[in-house]
Amino acid sequence: MREGARMRLDYSAQSLWRVDRTIEEISRQGAPYAAVETALRGFGAYAGEVVVRLTGGEWWSSGGDHWVRTPDGSLWDPIDEARRCYHGDGSLRLLCRDATSGTA
Repeated sequence: MREGARMRLDYSAQSLWRVDRTIEEISRQGAPYAAVETALRGFGAYAGEVVVRLTGGEWWSSGGDHWVRTPDGSLWDPIDEARRCYHGDGSLRLLCRDATSGTA
């Protein structure tokens, strides 16, 4: 994902600003959803891994869906959030902020 998008991704919360901006730009350019669905899934998975690393959470899956479970028991869906970001109604940066707000 890093090489294809040509962006610096270091698994930090700050890197999700770049991911959000990239998704917004893809959407603004009018790319059909079907053409970018795999990339969005990758961006969401990257954001989920950021949350896992920052919180000590873990990945959960069921029926083909994947979530991140943080130590407080909350479930987060970064892959769906990436889709929502593409449609103008989501933010991986804010998802990470919310998911990590209970950790010190």
